[in-house]
Amino acid sequence: MSRIGKQTVTIPSGTTVTQSGATLNVKGPKGELTRTFPASIGIVIEGTDITFTQNEDTPESRALWGTVASHVKNMVAGVNTPYEKRLVVEGVGFKVDVKGDEVVMALGFSHPVHVKIPSDLTVTNEKNTIIISGISKEIVGQFAAKVRALKKPEPYKGKGIRYDDEVIRRKQGKKTA
Repeated sequence: MSRIGKQTVTIPSGTTVTQSGATLNVKGPKGELTRTFPASIGIVIEGTDITFTQNEDTPESRALWGTVASHVKNMVAGVNTPYEKRLVVEGVGFKVDVKGDEVVMALGFSHPVHVKIPSDLTVTNEKNTIIISGISKEIVGQFAAKVRALKKPEPYKGKGIRYDDEVIRRKQGKKTA
């Protein structure tokens, strides 16, 4: 039994949740999200509560029960308060600029790195910190991971792109005799 799947999701005021078949549509003050879920999980909307049931008892439906509940909970939360990730760019000569619909970074390569921003995200920068925000937790996290993968932090000097709350374990390096 899934502990997360058994929990109910409360719909806050100002948010509407509609269902048509296997597709769930969540509309709130910050935007609208739509997602299709597998038919093996039943989503029941009763007033201001959403509950989840297994339509069939298979290993796949048991595995998806809590996953579907988490996705719906993230959708309801995202349309009310946007998700935000902060990335810190550290290193001598490392710079970040947001120009139009792309992020331009100088990361120590022989060329600047251009990354296109997805249409449903807002990206700002302030003093070598990239702030990524949007209503979909999945898209925000995926874009942040994509940007971080361009120059992962290294353990000797800490240069690279890291999450704001990430701790980089430092190594000592070579000792001189």
